[in-house]
Amino acid sequence: MSRLDEFNSRPADAAVEALRACNAAPRFAAGLVAGRPFPDVDTLVRRAGEVARALPWDEVELALATHPRIGDRVEGGSAEAAASRREQASMGGADDDTRAALVEGNRAYEERFGHVYLIRAAGRSPEEVLAELRRRLDNDAEAERAEVVEQLAQISEARVRELVS
Repeated sequence: MSRLDEFNSRPADAAVEALRACNAAPRFAAGLVAGRPFPDVDTLVRRAGEVARALPWDEVELALATHPRIGDRVEGGSAEAAASRREQASMGGADDDTRAALVEGNRAYEERFGHVYLIRAAGRSPEEVLAELRRRLDNDAEAERAEVVEQLAQISEARVRELVS
């Protein structure tokens, strides 16, 4: 039995629990579980992106609350923590100047926008993550919310793909 078949056949509460590590917004898991069974991984991943991009801001904030600061050491044994460690693996190679700039940038970002800086870190160097942080600090609140939603959707898609692949 494939991992997708397992996901499709799990009891709803077990599927919801597995999806919380992909995106902690309650409507995210509910939207995907309601759409089962999915015929293939790509359809499920595409739907994950659609659901994440359609979340109301209060649900996005719930999801943000589970994400660690970019560049922080992620502690804990939860599936969310494990995913964050994998996604931020490249941050371990950051030099001292980049680390210090990320700490300062995170502080400025949180002060400006009221939540953690969220970026799909997988596949990006520490310097790219920092450059995006600096660019996004110039966004107005509406533009930044749109960027956060898109980053959350990309992270959710990647995590769902990993869950069932």
